[in-house]
Amino acid sequence: MQEIRCGNCNRKLGMGDYVRLAIKCPRCGAMNQLRAERPAPESQRASSTGDAIHEHERDRSGATRLSLPQQRPGNAARST
Repeated sequence: MQEIRCGNCNRKLGMGDYVRLAIKCPRCGAMNQLRAERPAPESQRASSTGDAIHEHERDRSGATRLSLPQQRPGNAARST
């Protein structure tokens, strides 16, 4: 199992194995998009953590981490 942490504030969000995961941080509100680089064959998924890459940073767990800033309703860009 891999430790899953927020890419924005580094809060521990959980532990798990995944191919693709979207999880919102309860502390800072960042939406974290995680995905495995190469999914393991069905027979190896239970025993292997696999490799992972990330568009922004690569952490110790090998998780792919992408933090997207929260857009507040009043802060959205308006066209005139």
